[in-house]
Parts: sequence; structure tokens; C-alpha cells
Amino acid sequence: MDFDLSDEQKMLGEQARGLLAERTPFDHLRGLIDGGAEWDEPLWRELASMGFLGAAIPEEFGGLGMGALELAVIQQELGRVNACLPFFSSIVLAADAIRLAGSDAQKAQWLPKLASGELVACFASAEGAGPVMGQGVRFENGTILGTKHPVSDAGVASLAVVQVGDRLALGPLDQAGVTRTKLASFDQLRPHYRLDFDGATAELMPGLGIIPMLLDRAAVQAAFEAVGASEACLAMGLAYVKERQMFGRPLSSYQAIKHKLADVATSIEIAKSNAYFGGWAADASADELPAAAAAARLSAIKAFEMAARENLQVHGGIGYTFEANCHFYYRRERLLAVHLGNRGVWADRLIEATAKAA
Repeated sequence: MDFDLSDEQKMLGEQARGLLAERTPFDHLRGLIDGGAEWDEPLWRELASMGFLGAAIPEEFGGLGMGALELAVIQQELGRVNACLPFFSSIVLAADAIRLAGSDAQKAQWLPKLASGELVACFASAEGAGPVMGQGVRFENGTILGTKHPVSDAGVASLAVVQVGDRLALGPLDQAGVTRTKLASFDQLRPHYRLDFDGATAELMPGLGIIPMLLDRAAVQAAFEAVGASEACLAMGLAYVKERQMFGRPLSSYQAIKHKLADVATSIEIAKSNAYFGGWAADASADELPAAAAAARLSAIKAFEMAARENLQVHGGIGYTFEANCHFYYRRERLLAVHLGNRGVWADRLIEATAKAA
């Protein structure tokens, strides 16, 4: 079976790549950091106007009704440019959670606003340094009590999807009973917050048992983001070693450098193959999704780590400076390595899924 992208999906990716490359040069990213920006709001509005935010949201709720693979090619291009946007939080996690677990009324209320970019949502699941959990908060009489942290993009969100045990709840953030505390984040282009709920009004979503599938689908999207960023690291490293002279020869002429970058390229191709299979499984709602998602997640973490590290290494000392561009990807790689759970979590998930399928 061919798991490659269709011509239409490739065209969508090329359209996203052209726009994002033009709107997110590295100097622009530095400006966002220096200015203390939480997100690139003008770019967010532009993506909304082009329909990218609603790509995987059903047409009846203001989206384009595309699938996981179409969303993934957009996610891959966002990873390639290291965009400062709440796309993963608001669209990949929160919107998909509402689509999968929400009531008809909840979908009608929130999905059109997410698709249009009028509303930004975050997904509050993690509770400290451990794997994704849901025991640190409780739902009582239409309110949430407890703490979630770290929560990506909670500073710009006005709605939170909150994991409460094995259920999901919806709660506005702009209300009494919610306290947001900004946390120090290694990746300055993806801020994180602590959310304290003290009797905040919320409502449960009726869907049951969807959290594992939701996280599997998100893992596939994270894999595509890592693949796009890995390809950018490889391209950056290749461009530098072709230009850099060492002892009168291009750095790219040395065998050790060639082997390093060849290993990176091989790792990326493996990750890309697993990501494509995961995207197919997510669209087909296939029994293969848990194993495919875990394999995509693990191979993408490995590829991105290798690509970001070797990109720094081939640049030498200059690569570690803020003026160089390597750190944007190294910071994002360190974040993505633990987002949604670290390697151990997904290795266990792969073993369990494989054993169940045997």
C-alpha cells in the first residue's frame, strides 16, 4: 500500500510552505522574542482567512472537512519554520477533542469560532513532570477545582479543554476562579502556563473513552511537526558546510561531516515513513492507529534530536549563539521530546499496542 501524500495534499503543503516562509524569517522570530510576544497574531489571522485553521473541522461547523493527513502537511510546514502560533494547542488538540467528545451543542458553539480563528483554545492535561494524567483536578457541581501545568498557549487562549480523570471538560478561562501563571519555558516561542481552577464554571463533554485516540492522533501531528523541523535543520546544516571553508576546503568535503548528515537524512526518512503511515491510520480510524502513532512519535523524536544536535555541531561555536539560527530548532526539539509524554511513555504505548494486535 502506498502511504505517500496525494497530489492535492502536496499542493496544500506547498501553499502553506510558501506563505509561512515569507511570513516567518528568523529575524521576525527574534523580534517576537525580544518583544515578549505570546504569539504571532497577524499570521494567525492570515492562516484563518485562508482556511488552514479549519482544515480538519467538519464543513457543517465552518471548516473544510479535510482529514488528518491534510492537517498534518500544514503541521509539517509550521514545524519547518518554527512558527510562534497556538496551532497545536487550539486546532490539533482542543478542536479535535471537541469534535470527538463534544455534544452537538458544544460543537456548534465552539468549532466555528476555532475554525475562524475568533477563539483560541488550549488543552490542559499534564500535571507536572510525569506522563499525561487527569487526577489533579475534579469536577463538582458544574465547576472545576485543581491545577494543571504546564499548559501550552494558555496565555492567549480564552477556552480550555481540561482532562478530568478519563473525561474532558470545557471551561472559559476569562472568568473568576481561573488563575494563569506564566512559567519559564525553554522554547520562548511556545509559552507555557500553570492553570489553577478554584470553582471555575465548566461543563463535561459527553464522549467517553476518546482520550487515548485523541492523544494518538495528536502524536501523529507532532511527528509531522518534528519531521518538518528536522528537514529544516538538515537544510540549514548542509547550506553551512557547503559554504564554510576549513584548511582551504569546503567543510562538506570531509567524510566525517558527510556521514553525520547522511545519518540525519536517513533518520528523517524513517520518521517520515512512520508519520505517513500514522496519518493514514488516523484518517482510516484503523486498528493500527495506536501502534502507528507510537512508532511515528518515537522515530520523529529521534530524527529531530539528531537533526537539531548535528546542526549545532556542524556550525561549531557560532551555532550556540543567539545570533545564529540553530537554537530555534534545538529549543523546539527539547520541548517536543517531552510534549504529550516522553519516549518512555510512547515506548510503553508501542509495546502494549503491538502485544494487543498479536
